[in-house]
Amino acid sequence: MDSILIIEDHEDVNVMLAEALTEAGYKVKSSYTGIDDVQEIKNNMYDLIILDIMLPYKNGDEILKEMREFSETPVIVISAKGLIGTKIDLLKRGADDYITKPFDLGEVVARVESNLRRTPKRLQGNRIIRYKDLVLDDNTKRVSIENIEIELTAKEYMILELLLKHDGKVFTKSNLYESVWQDEYLGDDNAVKTHISNLRSKIKKINPNEEYIETVWGLGYRLFKK
Repeated sequence: MDSILIIEDHEDVNVMLAEALTEAGYKVKSSYTGIDDVQEIKNNMYDLIILDIMLPYKNGDEILKEMREFSETPVIVISAKGLIGTKIDLLKRGADDYITKPFDLGEVVARVESNLRRTPKRLQGNRIIRYKDLVLDDNTKRVSIENIEIELTAKEYMILELLLKHDGKVFTKSNLYESVWQDEYLGDDNAVKTHISNLRSKIKKINPNEEYIETVWGLGYRLFKK
């Protein structure tokens, strides 16, 4: 059963969403303030998050920005702000979908189903990803090779996580920068190149005989073809 966290301060809206999603077969938890939600997302596994933007103590866009430092859980933003610029900004910050209030409950359930279908199954349920002798534990945010833990920075971890969760996909420097740094890519690829180089070096220290990250010349990076 997929689990969904609803972060919405209006109790009637929160209850209405929770009832509709529960009837659709989802496990639902409700939150109302935004205060402890980043920690809640860190400590518990959710398959999707419904996030209101206007919260009493911590805005939804701040929660979205902070959680994207460590999580790729799909996020559907709900907001009374229907301006195109607002939607574009939140989608760039890492939202997966955007619903404007007032909304139809049937549409919300359909959007939830659609976003969960697009989420790789490895992101749901089993949070341990294995590639060759490398293991990434998405619960503890630890990476190891041959049972030896690798000390990675947050951004090194996020780059590796992206590559592992999208096995075979080529990520351009622009893709990586905008996904990991959550900012517009302006053509300076030093940050990405440096982090890829450091990541490779740390992995190679443990297993110098295996290749993990491949450079696709003129395009970007992907997991090394087995």
